[in-house]
Amino acid sequence: MTPTAVLEKLAEIKMIDVWIPTVDERWLILPRYTKPSLDTKLLIEKLKLRLPSQPPPRLVAQKESYKIEGQPVR
Repeated sequence: MTPTAVLEKLAEIKMIDVWIPTVDERWLILPRYTKPSLDTKLLIEKLKLRLPSQPPPRLVAQKESYKIEGQPVR
């Protein structure tokens, strides 16, 4: 596997922020890495790498400057 192919495969792992509104008008932000596919997991193991643990959640005050994209979950 070429170095470019390895990097392209590892690029499938994304970092996303899940924003959850709280009842006291703040935001609970859960930064999360997407789950790697089976072949990406095998590549990570073969390269003797470890994915970092999920980052801790953050709690922030609600401000108008926060723009939330997407549709609310119902």
